[in-house]
Amino acid sequence: MKKVLYKLKDILLKNNLKLSTAESCTGGLISSFLTDVDGASQFIEQNFVTYAPFAKERFLNVKHNTIEKYGVVSKETAYEMASGLFQYADCTIATTGYAGVSDDENNPMGTVYIGLGIKKENIVKTVKYNSRFKTRKAIKKDFAQTAVKELLSLLEKHFPE
Repeated sequence: MKKVLYKLKDILLKNNLKLSTAESCTGGLISSFLTDVDGASQFIEQNFVTYAPFAKERFLNVKHNTIEKYGVVSKETAYEMASGLFQYADCTIATTGYAGVSDDENNPMGTVYIGLGIKKENIVKTVKYNSRFKTRKAIKKDFAQTAVKELLSLLEKHFPE
């Protein structure tokens, strides 16, 4: 994971990009991983843990109607979370999912929607991922690592060396 984080840092710095995150189910773990990198303050703008729907609406401009219609754990909510972060930074990562018990038959425990964005390229995409892990702690770690890897992959496509 360390290698992935330093590659991410290099791409962000080389292209003068700032990153912000909005985490729900990962509870700040992505932010923790990112701030383990020396010089993180050079590429991190600000990060949020928006666990409650109200926080997603207030800080990320997720529409109340989106949450009502599609649910808080949905590709639509992840998309709006990632888009809403553009008010703070150039690149974004957002996570919303179930690291614990879920009564949502379409999104069982271990399901996450990852929103990713690159403002310069006018790109916002979502990825649905299902963790193979069974404990809350392992699922959160898996979600966070997957989200960082997905952003790195997206950046490598749009900012090749």
